[in-house]
Amino acid sequence: MNSIDLTNLQDWIGNSETSNDVLAARHGRLLAATLDCPPERCVDGMPLPPLWHWCYFLDALPESQLGRDGHPARGGFLPPVPLPNRMWAGGTLEFHAPLPFGAAVERRSCVASVEHKRGRSGDLVFVTVRHQIFHQGQLALTEHHDIVYKEAAARGNAGGDGPTMPTASHSRDFRPSSTTLFRYSALTFNGHRIHYDADYCRTVEGYDNLVIHGPLTATMLAGFAEELGGRPLKAFRYRGLRPATLGASLTLNAAPHEDGLQLWSALPDGTPSMLAYACF
Repeated sequence: MNSIDLTNLQDWIGNSETSNDVLAARHGRLLAATLDCPPERCVDGMPLPPLWHWCYFLDALPESQLGRDGHPARGGFLPPVPLPNRMWAGGTLEFHAPLPFGAAVERRSCVASVEHKRGRSGDLVFVTVRHQIFHQGQLALTEHHDIVYKEAAARGNAGGDGPTMPTASHSRDFRPSSTTLFRYSALTFNGHRIHYDADYCRTVEGYDNLVIHGPLTATMLAGFAEELGGRPLKAFRYRGLRPATLGASLTLNAAPHEDGLQLWSALPDGTPSMLAYACF
């Protein structure tokens, strides 16, 4: 049983860091190939598609500074949460101005909150990081990224059925392969072993197979929303409901919702895996 010292973990609130990068069009073309998207928009001056900024501002840590799961060791920028598994839980994004390919940009990051909850699987710790990306001194994007830390799940126990979704007005199949997962991990410099080490998935973290990246699914949903809306997103929020693993054919779905769209990815049995909302 891990002891959660919330007071100590909350000492990390306010911890901040700043990084700089160039939104290289070549990197965009590599992601376009990974997602089977047309590469024509990946040229200097064209706007970055939504959520593609996750392929930039990458932490290049030596392997000696990584934890057993392939993530950076704990206790640096993020608090040293003692629970063994960590994953993207969700997030919210506000798009204030375009981020063009080729631009020099700055990201300012800050630990915004640390919360302890109890779920069906035991202790959960949610860490929210606020990112702000600036281009030519102007705030272009605000993101609140939620990270969840939890105990390893028993195999085959991925949670409940999830919420009931409306009838989709648009749907599209998405079936990533092991090559898709490898390429996306490489492009985001993501060393998390649940995306490429099947033995680790099964014996350590309790998954049946390689896990499809949450941010990959979110990126597909955001792109689907922008395509359907025919104009850039103003805001996007998403939440992981149930892990999706390799071999599962996901269905990307959309339905009208207030000033935008409700979106979700569904597992083969119809169970929602990720829920999202897009505003225009």
